[in-house]
This record gives sequence, structure tokens and C-alpha cells, in this order.
Amino acid sequence: MCILGAGILWGTVGLFVKRLNACGASPEMISFLRVMFAAVIMTVIGLLRSGRKCFRVRRRTLAACALLGFVGQGIYNVFRSFAVIYAGVGVSTVLQNIAPAVTLLCSVRLFGERITLQKSAAVVLCIVGCALAATDGKLSSSLASPAGILFSLGAGLCFGLTPVFSRLADESDDPVSICIFSFWFAAVFLGIWLRPWNGLPTVNTGIIGWGFLYALIPTALAYVLYYHGVQLIHETGRIPVLGSTETVAAVLLGCIVFRETLGTGRFFGIVLVLCAIILMNTRIKRRIAA
Repeated sequence: MCILGAGILWGTVGLFVKRLNACGASPEMISFLRVMFAAVIMTVIGLLRSGRKCFRVRRRTLAACALLGFVGQGIYNVFRSFAVIYAGVGVSTVLQNIAPAVTLLCSVRLFGERITLQKSAAVVLCIVGCALAATDGKLSSSLASPAGILFSLGAGLCFGLTPVFSRLADESDDPVSICIFSFWFAAVFLGIWLRPWNGLPTVNTGIIGWGFLYALIPTALAYVLYYHGVQLIHETGRIPVLGSTETVAAVLLGCIVFRETLGTGRFFGIVLVLCAIILMNTRIKRRIAA
């Protein structure tokens, strides 16, 4: 339920990005504000909740937070932004859906998990379903450039590695503490790389307001749920399939808020994603003949 909830909150990302873009924020500024505000929000919550104890994590968890900040949030946000610019929303979304396959392969290699027919079928259904839900079955390859394809695949790789890095953290450490350190690592990384302060003269109350909400709802709250859910799930390969509710939520939000049409392809894609989630969480008992 935590992973499903995180995915639903992530599905609102497009709403906040569009509002911030309309207020004049650049992609660099949007990415930086997301993690910077989230770091501040989670630090305040952590201090109010448990005082200085929120900064006490094991070295193993601190290393995992650094990877999550640099790769899972820092590089991922940059790659995702440029993927949309150079490849378009449809193509970039389809290519980023390699994430479940990346997670499954890494979980087999690093954690000794088994690739079963059930898991494989769920991953395939998830990838196909997300692709259909995002594009309505209408994919224009003319929008994609070589750079766009590389950025899209890079974003999918980073997102696929996120649950792997999350599993490296100690299960006894607080998800709030994990969020605090990972967000600060991401903020420092994006600040050094993107230098978003070059756009500070254009910052207005709209950017600050929507940036705060962007950091609070689909970032801080979503990642607290996500990291807590990761600690409760022992099979890493299941995580990205559960998180695919992001695509379903994004499509439904687009139809409700932005009056996008829910075509046959999108509807069928949503059904496939839901089937993948159900299949991944269904225990199939094998009958052994006497």
C-alpha cells in the first residue's frame, strides 16, 4: 500500500511541473526546487518528530542515501527533463519504462532473487501497459532524437536503480532520516551541476508557492511512503511494478484536470497495469502430482 500510494502521488508531478513552467521556472530551477524544498521540509519534520535523532543513521544507510540522492533523484531528474525536451512525452515515457526490467535483473544479480514466469509476465504487462497508457497507442518517432533516446533510457536506468539503492539502506533506520539525507545529497548535486541560481531574478511568489507544494506532495510525502514500503518488501523486483500506479494516476489526472481524452489505448493500458499489479501480488501455488 505504501508503494501504491507513492506511485499515485508521483502521478501528480505533471500538474506541478506545468504550473511551475507557466510561472516562468526553467527545467533546472524546477528540478532544484523540488529536492531543495523537500530537504528543508523533511528536516523540519524530522526535528519536530524525533529531534537530533533524525540525523543518526548507519554508515551503510548514509552510503545508500548518497546513491539515492546523486542517481535516483539528481541524475534522474536531469535526464527526465531533457528526455521530455528532446524526445517528447510519449517516446520518453515509453523508453523510461525499462525501469522494471532493470530492477528485476539487478535484484537477481545483487540479492539472489529468482526470475519466475509470474514476475516476468507482470513486468512485461507493466511495461506494455504504461506505454499504452502514456501514448494511447500513438507513438511518433519523429519527435525522438538520438540524444532524446539516450536521456530517456538513462532516466529509466536511474529509476530502475532506485529500489536497488533503497534496499542497501539498513531496515532499522527511519524512512524520514533516509529522505532527509537523500534530498540534501540531491540538492547539493543539482546545485553544483545545474547552477539554478542563474535564474533567481525570475523567481516569483507563484514559483515559490507551487515549488513548495511540488516538494511536499509528490516528493517528500511520496518518498517517505516509498522508502517505508521498500523496507517492508523483501522482493525488490516487485517494487517498480507496484509503483507503476504513477502512470495510471497521471493519465487519470490529465483527463480530469487538463481534459485529455481517455482513448481505447490508454484505457487498455491502465487495465494491463492493474493486471500486472494484481499478478505481482498473487501467490500462485503449484500443484505437485502424486
